[in-house]
Amino acid sequence: MYQANATLTHKVTHPSSVLQFEMGRRFDPASHPHRRFNPLTGEYVLVSPHRNNRPWQGQIEPPQPTALPWYDPKCYLCPGNERACGQKNETYEHTMTFVNDFAAVLPPPGPTAPATPHPLLRAQPVDGQCDVVTYHPRHDLTLARLSVENISRIVEEWITIYKSRGTQEGIKYVQIFENKGAMMGCSNPHPHGQVWSLSEVPTIPSVELASLVRYATNPDVSESHAPRGPFGRPCLLCEYVHFEVGVAESQSRVVVKNDHFVALVPWWATWPFEILLLSHHRHIPSLLHLTDTEKSSFANILSLVTKRYDNLFSCSFAYSLGLHQRPTPPKDNNIHSADEEANIAHLHLHFFPPLLRSASVRKFLVGFELMAEAQRDITPEQAASQLRACSEVHYLDR
Repeated sequence: MYQANATLTHKVTHPSSVLQFEMGRRFDPASHPHRRFNPLTGEYVLVSPHRNNRPWQGQIEPPQPTALPWYDPKCYLCPGNERACGQKNETYEHTMTFVNDFAAVLPPPGPTAPATPHPLLRAQPVDGQCDVVTYHPRHDLTLARLSVENISRIVEEWITIYKSRGTQEGIKYVQIFENKGAMMGCSNPHPHGQVWSLSEVPTIPSVELASLVRYATNPDVSESHAPRGPFGRPCLLCEYVHFEVGVAESQSRVVVKNDHFVALVPWWATWPFEILLLSHHRHIPSLLHLTDTEKSSFANILSLVTKRYDNLFSCSFAYSLGLHQRPTPPKDNNIHSADEEANIAHLHLHFFPPLLRSASVRKFLVGFELMAEAQRDITPEQAASQLRACSEVHYLDR
């Protein structure tokens, strides 16, 4: 009995066995499951890098059409065509904006909400306006295929709508976004985005803004060399991006960077090739606060990001794009207004793309992710490395 135990003890404590045991327990974020915290939303994402090689026998997406015509006579967004409502489009040469014919919210005044039948069953009337922004008259182009000059025109149009809608009475929030690709619910391939202006601040930006306020007013935030927000207070996103641009390339999450903006796969990314795009040189509250030079840099990095996306799997890469900033512009569109409290917002843009392994295999947010928390396989560092390796020349132009 003693001999058997001695043998067992000898095997367990053998130096090579101990080394293997310790190596097995040493945390490696590139291979071990772990959770990452998103300070903007207060949520966690489960990262499972060891699942990268699991076989896939699930849904295969049909190939995205790449040979679209310059002009489609049946397209509701092409110049001069008649839309579903019976109105004719302008014969526009650059961008065109019109009120959505099938808007999600309606202009004020809205009806008064009835009394709630129970305190748990609350309803809140919402009104506002929904606009469609066509990016270019050509039916076959996308942001990735547009020149930086044309993207600059889109940025200017976003600013115009943000100013005009955001200063309307009763409007508390303006959301600029784009759904690209059928798998992201886009009903028309003609290059376009949308702007929804609402009488309330929606849930997600409201949560982000609350996180920015908490960080700015937290007395325990350490001093750093990061840019500061309004009143000289710390900014969560200034601090985060300041750290990210200093990470060594072997562990970097940065995809591309220019003089004013950086695009990176955030530490807490949910979608496989998710990108957070934001300024790194100073705190910028909204599109309205951009200088002319910064507008050009913004258009430039939008071009670089979307080209890399298309080049990743040599396809027209699907995504949802959303811009978060000050809910509305300063009064009278005066960026030097004393109304600085709202400047706690830090202009940033989210790209949420669904593709996972190829042009035909996408990620689904289902099961555990619907019932518990978000989960991803490929690490943000691996995703950023793949995107960094992509050419800045569009694959159709080579």
